[in-house]
Amino acid sequence: QLQACGGGLVQTGGSLRLSCAASGRTFRSYSVAWFRQAPGKEREFVAFIRWGGGASDYADSMKGRFTISRDNAKNTVYLQMNSLKAEDTAIYYCAAQFAGVDTTTPSAYGYWGQGTEFTVSS
Repeated sequence: QLQACGGGLVQTGGSLRLSCAASGRTFRSYSVAWFRQAPGKEREFVAFIRWGGGASDYADSMKGRFTISRDNAKNTVYLQMNSLKAEDTAIYYCAAQFAGVDTTTPSAYGYWGQGTEFTVSS
C-alpha cells in the first residue's frame, strides 16, 4: 500500500515536498514515479526514480524545478517541488512498478497511492 501526503495550499513561486510511504511490503526493489492529474485533464507523468535511487527522470516542464528522491530505509519516496506555478495545481499520485521498462505511462504501474492534492495560488 502506498500513502501519499504533503498537499495543501502554496503561493506561486513557493515550495512543497510530497511524501509517498509504502506499507505492507518493502518496495526497495520497486521503481517509483509521481503522476498528477488536474481537473478535466488526463493523468500525466511527473518524475520517476529507479529502485536503487541512481537514476531518475522528469517530465520536461518539471526539470530544474522538481527533485525526486527516495529513502529505502524509511520506505519513502519524496518529491521536492520548487518555483511552483498555478499550472502545477493537481492531485499528485505516487505509483510503483517492479522492473518495468516503460516508466512514464500510468498503465505500467501496478501499485498506486490514493493521491494528495495541492493548489498553487497567485
